[in-house]
Amino acid sequence: MPQRHIYRIAALAVAAAVLLGTSGFGFDAAWQSQFTLPAYAAQTAPQLSSSQQKGAAAGTLEAGSDLLAEVPAEASAEAPAAHPTAAPDGGASAAAGQQQSASTPQTQPSPPPAQPQSVPLSKRIADYDISVKLQDGGMLDASETLTWTNPGRKPVTDLYLHLYPNAFSPGSTFMNESNGQLRGVKMTPGKEGAMALTELTTEAGETLLPRLRYIQPDDGNAKDLTLVAFRLPKAVGAGQSVTVRMKFTVKLPQIFARMGQAGDFVMAGQWFPKVAAYETAGTRGRTAEGWNLHQYHGNSEFYSDFGIYSVKIDVPEDRIVAATGFQYKQPVVKDGRKIYQFYAEDVHDFSWSASPRFVTAEDSFSSAGVPGVRIKLYLDPLHAGQEERYMHAAKSALAKLGEWYGDYPYTTLSVVIPPPDAEGAGGMEYPTLVTGAAAKDDNPGYELERTLVHEIAHQYWYGIVASNEFEEAWLDEAFTSYSEEKLMAAIYGVAPRTTIESLYMTNPLPLKLDSWSYGSSDAYAENVYMRGKLVLKAIEARVGEKTMSKVMRTYFQKYRFKHPDSQAFQRVVESVTKEDWKDFFSAYVYRGETADFAVASARTEPDGEGSYQSSVLLTRKMGSPQAVTVLFGFKDGQTVRKTWDGIQNHVQLRLQSAAPLEYVSIDPMLDVVLDHSRYDNYLKTEAPKRQRTKLDVTLSQLIDAFIGSMAW
Repeated sequence: MPQRHIYRIAALAVAAAVLLGTSGFGFDAAWQSQFTLPAYAAQTAPQLSSSQQKGAAAGTLEAGSDLLAEVPAEASAEAPAAHPTAAPDGGASAAAGQQQSASTPQTQPSPPPAQPQSVPLSKRIADYDISVKLQDGGMLDASETLTWTNPGRKPVTDLYLHLYPNAFSPGSTFMNESNGQLRGVKMTPGKEGAMALTELTTEAGETLLPRLRYIQPDDGNAKDLTLVAFRLPKAVGAGQSVTVRMKFTVKLPQIFARMGQAGDFVMAGQWFPKVAAYETAGTRGRTAEGWNLHQYHGNSEFYSDFGIYSVKIDVPEDRIVAATGFQYKQPVVKDGRKIYQFYAEDVHDFSWSASPRFVTAEDSFSSAGVPGVRIKLYLDPLHAGQEERYMHAAKSALAKLGEWYGDYPYTTLSVVIPPPDAEGAGGMEYPTLVTGAAAKDDNPGYELERTLVHEIAHQYWYGIVASNEFEEAWLDEAFTSYSEEKLMAAIYGVAPRTTIESLYMTNPLPLKLDSWSYGSSDAYAENVYMRGKLVLKAIEARVGEKTMSKVMRTYFQKYRFKHPDSQAFQRVVESVTKEDWKDFFSAYVYRGETADFAVASARTEPDGEGSYQSSVLLTRKMGSPQAVTVLFGFKDGQTVRKTWDGIQNHVQLRLQSAAPLEYVSIDPMLDVVLDHSRYDNYLKTEAPKRQRTKLDVTLSQLIDAFIGSMAW
């Protein structure tokens, strides 16, 4: 045999040996991914053993003073740079590069797209193994095995569980505060919901039910059963784990407040007993470790620790199920029932939805910041034909978020569109699963895209950063609204409505405030969503888009999976900008102020020498000091633009000019984002005081009427 043939055979043998020998390191999967197989084709079902998977004063100012300066040219904005990072798991890496433009309808969900994470991204404090069966009449029968690991340094003697479905029972704090309605959807009389724990035992079978005690730490409402505690037989030491087993039933309400049943559509959100969050010292500024305990309130959403979920969902045979995480086995069909199995890691909640009428489609996608994800659509039939719009919005939002902030660490994203009579389930976020606006017609406007990109942005701030929405909801909702606005502008060219929104602020309150302390849902939405977003835009207006992009990315990267607080965000702003932001955060985050710059008075008169002497009083009624532009207009048509540093609460300006001063305008370009009282930003010198007052009132009324017509 020729020598070159021997070399070829030897080379092939060595290559085969290397491939086989390195299969345990995942190199074989990397080799397979070079072919045109689907991203999930070579994956196998994970082993789901819980034990294996855990791992200032007033001043007088001359026109030439240093406190007034010529306005510098505005710096040009730059787009945020992409910073691709390594894929967090083998499955996501295998999917990278497979960006398909067509979405293909599916009758069954795909095989699993990835192996479990080899390296934990979070502390994985809670491990859930749940089996649930959907019964007739909107009943859930379920069993749950919960393993909780003590992340602190002190022994823990009691466990606390959130029983959220009890919020939909008469007399609950949620029902009292919301008056039985949320986001325009009312609770259907006689269609309430509830949860009952029917069994609670240790691993050894010792019953714990007699130890149950319902607690109401926020308002003492004895009828509120959304938070329960029980004493453990033995304290759980630092780093140790405890396992409890339970059985429970849920009566789903008529679709309301994110969960329930409408006809044959089910949205199961906040449906299982969920262990409360346990915060270690240093978390969100805590000086001592302990449980973070709150009831379910009318305005509040949720907060919990990261963990692992393995969930088996048993539904009638005709139902299609969407859920958090990925489906790791094909459904088993038997006796008219269908059993789905889902698995998720490094998430802090699990939700699912079922309907026999879902129109499904799915596609693989990857980009810088999105190592590889399978996007799945579960649409109401009314939106059959809108798959391309949904898929484009989902892909574009993920691509931008990954580019701006950092990697999307999961391998799936499911989009559920509720039917018209399930509006209460629409527009909500869960880990790796979002619901869009309910299908109202067959050709919706931009609310389709806006709602979807908003909920996908939640995957970053609610899902990955995981702020405490009981106590600091703005860190999720405002950051998500800010991102939504950026996404709509970048993808669809939809301009923001910053000026209108700033004028709409009528009841400013602190942003670092318990959600239920806002009182009405309108006050909650105005502050947590809108004013919080404007606070972020005010920071951006001062530092520029490029620096703000760095702030947001740094915050996400530093605090992903860590539950930060407002002070953590302030520290990031100060670190990136190298400036002191104490006054800003004190005014706008902690005191709940808005900005209010005004021209208090303006007079002009001849000086007897052919010129004119003018006197202008500027004030800062509220808000933190900041530089603001002042425009002076003269009767000869000339204008002069100056900058006031805004440090003093008020400043008296004196100007010498060849022509009489005609008017003064402070912040003429509307750069002070948080100024919601703009009627006093402009003043003409020739109007007498009485006429000026009348003009101010009239203008204020006109603005109120205009804003009222634009309210949404």
